[in-house]
Amino acid sequence: MKKYFIYISTLLFAVTTSCDMLDKQPLDQLASETFWQSEDDVELALTACYSMLNNSLMSWDLTTLDAMSDDLYNQHGHYGINALARGIIEPTSGGAVSDIWNYAYDGIAKCNFFLDGIEPMEMDEATKNAYKAEVRFLRAHFYFYLTEFYGGVPLYLTTPTIEEAQTISRSTKDEVLKVIYDDLDFAIEHLEDRAYDGHAVKASAQALKARVLLHNEQWTDAATNAKAVVDNPNFGLSENYMDIWNRDTQAGNPEIIFSVQYLNPDYSQPGYGADIVFNWWHSTGPLHYIIDDYECEDGLSIDESPLYDPEHPYEHRDPRLHWCNYVDMDPWYWGQDVLGDGVKRWRPGFSGGDAAPATDFLLKKFNNESYYPISYSTKTDYDAVLLRYAEVLLMYAEAQNESTGPDQSVYDAVNAVRNRVGMPALPTGLSQAQMREKIRHERRIELAYEGKRYMDLKRWKIAHEVIPTVIDPSGGTRSFENPTHYLFPIPQSEIDINGNLEQNPGY
Repeated sequence: MKKYFIYISTLLFAVTTSCDMLDKQPLDQLASETFWQSEDDVELALTACYSMLNNSLMSWDLTTLDAMSDDLYNQHGHYGINALARGIIEPTSGGAVSDIWNYAYDGIAKCNFFLDGIEPMEMDEATKNAYKAEVRFLRAHFYFYLTEFYGGVPLYLTTPTIEEAQTISRSTKDEVLKVIYDDLDFAIEHLEDRAYDGHAVKASAQALKARVLLHNEQWTDAATNAKAVVDNPNFGLSENYMDIWNRDTQAGNPEIIFSVQYLNPDYSQPGYGADIVFNWWHSTGPLHYIIDDYECEDGLSIDESPLYDPEHPYEHRDPRLHWCNYVDMDPWYWGQDVLGDGVKRWRPGFSGGDAAPATDFLLKKFNNESYYPISYSTKTDYDAVLLRYAEVLLMYAEAQNESTGPDQSVYDAVNAVRNRVGMPALPTGLSQAQMREKIRHERRIELAYEGKRYMDLKRWKIAHEVIPTVIDPSGGTRSFENPTHYLFPIPQSEIDINGNLEQNPGY
């Protein structure tokens, strides 16, 4: 049975949540004493920790972050994303600059409250450690996003007093990473080694540790942790690529290693979910830069392949092009019967749905046709997949290639991802640099719109080269200052509360 998590609205948990981490009130001691009485209380507190992932920018709306990359454009500017993409990034920007900070620290506050509360409880030690392992996995996840966007940040390992929260200084990024690795090592030791069912398992922690290590160029250790997941018999590639995001085929899917879970009618994506935002408002649209990057069926680029026909540019292409995007003449619910054969098709410029599309293409990857017709009453409940097996294969390939070069295991990992969708194997005899480019291409296509591209451009240190080449459909140009924009500024509201917080350079 599909497991899911619900929001906890009791005052006990509400006191740990506010718009500002540094303005949080200390937990009420009486509430703590009266709450932590049984394992049912532990389960309730655990649910509250998981619920912090349901903030849209921490789950399905990670897609919007890639509107700061060369993949997407967001016509409605959610989270202030268009200004950020144009290089207008200030401590007072709000939007994603403050939301990522606030969402992550709200999650950390819940995790620390849990860890503080469970520690003195009398219960089986192994059971206690298993609970703590789940929560330390979640805390590591939140701290990882903070290091990616802000660098070194204040470290909270217990619930702070008001005075502590208003005087704490930033730890270095290395100090925060040490806590992340310690949390994940504890999780790896104490989480069950079983298939994923909605709760973090051992492979979830190993995959997240591989990601953190990869982003910090710890190639050997990243490869080791990724390989442990690759070799785990509980996980593998989904036979059908699109089943990964289909609500009816997610439960028990061997590719899903960790996700944010939703379920109708009680717990769908909060507010306006993915189908309304992506498939009715058309807020976020693919740019031609990624569309042009899909290879032809022979594995060659459109500049090299004899299969490419400019008159029919979307034929004989990587099948993921049509699986993840609506392109000209694709059957589409909101489209027009342009051929007179009774089939509605998408044509660029057609304003079906509740708003005109943002670009000449539409997102299809997360589109569940069972939700049609989409309206403001639509409640999306597909799970937002945060870690999956194909990404782990590509993490292993990248880390192993950077560590030792393109050995056979690197080819095997990348080719497994390509073969699953019917694309030919990579050519043999690639140099390390050539393999690096092949892996980066495969990440872009395989993981398209999953909130990875913007962070990839930054960790590869090419964001300042790529992003300024992007021209938006509105005609506006993008900007990315090197080195300033490789980190967001610390939100000014946090510095106003705590003068000990040093701002990132350049802001």
